[in-house]
Order: sequence, then structure tokens, then C-alpha cells
Amino acid sequence: MEDVMKFCVTQDASTREAIARIDAHRRGIVLVVDADRRLVGTITDGDIRRAILANVNLQEPVTSLLARKAGSHFATPLTAQAGADRSDYLHLLRRHSVKHLPLLDAEGRVADLVMLDEFVVEQPPKLQAVVMAGGQGVRLTPLTDETPKPMLPIGDRPLMEILIEQLRQAGIRQVKVTTHHKSEKITEHFGDGSNFGVELSYVPEERPLGTAGGLGLFAVPDETTLVINGDILTQVDIRAMLAYHREHRADLTIAVRQYDVTVPYGVVECDGAVVRRISEKPALGFFVNAGIYLLEPLVYRFLSNGERCDMTDLIQRVLDDGRTVVSFPIREYWLDIGQHQDYERAQQFAKGLETA
Repeated sequence: MEDVMKFCVTQDASTREAIARIDAHRRGIVLVVDADRRLVGTITDGDIRRAILANVNLQEPVTSLLARKAGSHFATPLTAQAGADRSDYLHLLRRHSVKHLPLLDAEGRVADLVMLDEFVVEQPPKLQAVVMAGGQGVRLTPLTDETPKPMLPIGDRPLMEILIEQLRQAGIRQVKVTTHHKSEKITEHFGDGSNFGVELSYVPEERPLGTAGGLGLFAVPDETTLVINGDILTQVDIRAMLAYHREHRADLTIAVRQYDVTVPYGVVECDGAVVRRISEKPALGFFVNAGIYLLEPLVYRFLSNGERCDMTDLIQRVLDDGRTVVSFPIREYWLDIGQHQDYERAQQFAKGLETA
């Protein structure tokens, strides 16, 4: 049996420690235990991301995350007795539609953790991808005068090659690419994608169609689509994003990134002429669009072939129709290579000198 404590954190552990433990064993969960190794609760990757959206301080103890689940269907984790027939574990996992099952010994202590994918051969996700690679990259001139932005080298490989490799590792095999500026540089390098482990197809935009308009050139797919801008360097967990999307039964999921702005002055808050509060150079936090999306097929009905449309416009149309749109906070490395200083940071990341 594996050392079960690698799946566990104690009640006084911080949320940041829980994140590190999840990233270390990549099971998407940590078990919170007391001093006697008795199970107190569980925290999933989704719980962590929802806490980030709620601006929970990651230095707070994991018990604060457990308190957020109090009264919900997930407050008391499903468990089973260690040493039972493994078919019983599979029955429980399927019956309750969960992926994780903590096992307890006769004294109620955590003895093991079993997962659904131990019983069922993991299938590639029902997911295709679209890489939006048609932008001209004006802010990166002269680098992009003769080279499309997604083909700029990061270390010893084009950015888009790194992106395609990440899609392949996530189990995605069908990849479509929208192109415009210097499109031949992309098609000549990747061809049909067979040398990169994927099936690539291309849709050229005769004129720029915005950040979403190119999607209207495709036939409506039968499955969920991952749409990602071709100028992004990231280590986002695509499978975790898809699980989050499905957990929330979303029609469209937007990956978001924390962005803080420090006001360089003392901010005075007034009620009329009366000063109520003064803050010296406060930092304001926002969640910004990270250029990665999951779309259900119905979203395509809000697009027209050949129409210019930005992703912000498409999202608003989906919202106006009363559809479910959710945000998925990226806590992994992410960098939008839009300007020269961003490109330099990407080179530092390739050398292993920069972290999230």
C-alpha cells in the first residue's frame, strides 16, 4: 500500500499547502485528517478554484475551505471500509458518480484512497480543440513582420508547438487552427499534424474576424470544444478545466486569471464631504479573461459564418440567452505573449528561470 499520508494534510495546514499536495500526487484531491489520522473532510481541485474566485486567502487553514462546504451535499465525504472487495468500491464510485473514495480502517483512520480510473481504463476526453492563430501581433513588431505570433520561438521551439504538445498530452487528438497573417508559416511547419501526434486542419480567415469570429467558419461540432488563443504560454490543467466545466453543467466556461492593480496614491473614501476611510496605495484585485474557453455545441448558434465577432461579444450573447457561463480560475503558470516584455518573460520561463 502506498504511503497514505501523501494524500493527506492536517487540519492546521494552509490552503496553499493543500494545493502543493494536490499538485504533487495529481489525484485532484487531498484528505484532511486529525492528529490520529481520522478523516475530517476532503478538498478537491474544484474546491480550491472556487475558493480562489471567492478571494479566500491561501494562507488560511484548510478547515476554512471545509467550512465553506458545510450544509452542502459534499460536506460529508463518501468513504468505505479498507479490506473490502474491490468490486464494492467500484459500485460505490459509480453509484454516487464520484472519482475518489477514501478507505478507513476499523478505527476510522485513513488507510488508502482509491480512484475510479483504477478500475476503468481512462478514455481520451470527448473534446476537440481550436487554436486561434490568426492575429497579426502588431505590438510585437518587428518580430512578427514575417512570422505569425504563434510561431515565435520559445526556447528552441515555436510557441504553438508547445501548445500542440500540451493538447496532445491532455488526450486531445482533433485540433483545428484559424489562420490569417503569414498562415503558410504555420501550415508548412505542422502539416496534417501527424508528426506531432494530432490531426490538424486549418481554416483561413480571408479578413480578420476578431477573437471568436473564426469559429463561425467551422461546422457545428458534436462535442465540447476547447478554444485557446495561439499566443498563450500556460501549464493549465485542461482535464481539470473540463471536469470543472461538466461539474457546473456549463454551456461556456471562461478561464480567468487573478490580476492586481496597485493604485499609486492614497485613496480617500468619502460620504459626501465627510471622509470615512483612507487607504495608502491600495491593491485592487480583478479576474481577467485568460483566453482559454470551453464551449458546448449550442454556443455555435450565436455565431454567423464570416461575421466579425470578439469573444466578449459571443459570451454576452450566451449570457443574454440565459445560458450558464462559469469562470475557471487558473492557478498554474500563464502568460499572454502580447508585448516585447512578455516575450522576454517567456524566454526566461523556457530556461526555467521564471515560475507562476
